[in-house]
Amino acid sequence: MKLFLAAILLVATAVPASADFENLGRQVLGPRDGWGAGTTGGSTATRDHVYTVHNRSQLVTALTGDTPKIVYVAGTVDGNSPMTCDQYADPGYSLAAYLKQYDPATWGTAPVTGPLEEARARSQANQQARVVIPVGANTTIVGLGDDATLRGVNLMVRSDNVIIRNLRFEDAYDCFPQWDPNDGATGNWNSEYDNLTLMGATHVWVDHCEFSDGATTELPTYFGHRWEVHDGLFDMVNGTDLVTATYNYLHDHDKSMLLGNTDKPTYDVGKLRITLHHNMFENLGQRAPRVRYGQVHVYNNLYVIPDSAQYSYSLGVGVESRIYAENNFFETANVNPSTIVHYWKGTAIHATGTIVNRRPVDLVAAYNRDFDPDLATDVGWQPTLVTHVDPTIAVPRLVRDRAGVGRN
Repeated sequence: MKLFLAAILLVATAVPASADFENLGRQVLGPRDGWGAGTTGGSTATRDHVYTVHNRSQLVTALTGDTPKIVYVAGTVDGNSPMTCDQYADPGYSLAAYLKQYDPATWGTAPVTGPLEEARARSQANQQARVVIPVGANTTIVGLGDDATLRGVNLMVRSDNVIIRNLRFEDAYDCFPQWDPNDGATGNWNSEYDNLTLMGATHVWVDHCEFSDGATTELPTYFGHRWEVHDGLFDMVNGTDLVTATYNYLHDHDKSMLLGNTDKPTYDVGKLRITLHHNMFENLGQRAPRVRYGQVHVYNNLYVIPDSAQYSYSLGVGVESRIYAENNFFETANVNPSTIVHYWKGTAIHATGTIVNRRPVDLVAAYNRDFDPDLATDVGWQPTLVTHVDPTIAVPRLVRDRAGVGRN
């Protein structure tokens, strides 16, 4: 056993040979590049705190603690392997029994309670203990090559000063979704995990990453609703602050990016200062992003909406949100531009320089023409932490050439 553990430690502390990726690990965010400006991550790590990881166990160990560290991810790290959903399941739970017990035709709209729901919650807790992986402060995580992947992992950042680059996130699936009869007019399934969650995190830079549901795209329907095993792709909640996300590729998902997860001013007043630029949002149903409270600069992003039937909106104007959107480009299939912005109890959004299908569009005017209440255009601030805003017409080429993994 001692020899086995020693072998693991040797693998987990090997420094990658590629000078290019070594340089990525040492880079910091520029002094004017968005709200996360000056984020340094683990760039000052000494050589004994530079790791290459190949599996979940190595990843968990390498990310622990607040000492400056650089963690290189090689290949695919599967958060669930070798566990399966059946192995996580509590003895008192089965999906068949759950579907029979809480069928709306017999259960109605009362909140889901009782021994079977309690068994589902215990099952979910068993999976959560394995797939939610915390990140210590002063950390840089870099994917090696163009295939470094975290699969079935909910990477959880509750710390300060973190950089994540060139890493593919996919399929953070929940084995045990919960039925909520009162979510919407006819109920809905809800799941637990994001691919990446910033929860009370500060000074974060996420760059050239990819987020999707991976291979888990075909799901059954129960109670007339898709059995949804995925939550968000990349969410920032609970007072997260000073974040920049650049050149990321988010695709093929429904609820993609939530900034602030409650209307109550418990955590977020004066926080959620976030910059999103040169990201590609493709085939997403909603939340790109949905914002509460935050001062969020959304510029030079590319939105590709190939299926209007699966699309709800892109920019969600939530309570006290102050979105400053400029020079974003939308490629859509029969989407009414008035639906790109959605009202979630907010009062204003700045949106200028927008192009939809190669035509300039005033998004706020389009929304106000078709919906109530009207939204104002003065959000009370103007971004200053920006080095350059590209012309909107150049956005498709720039983003397609550079967004996602392997394109740093």
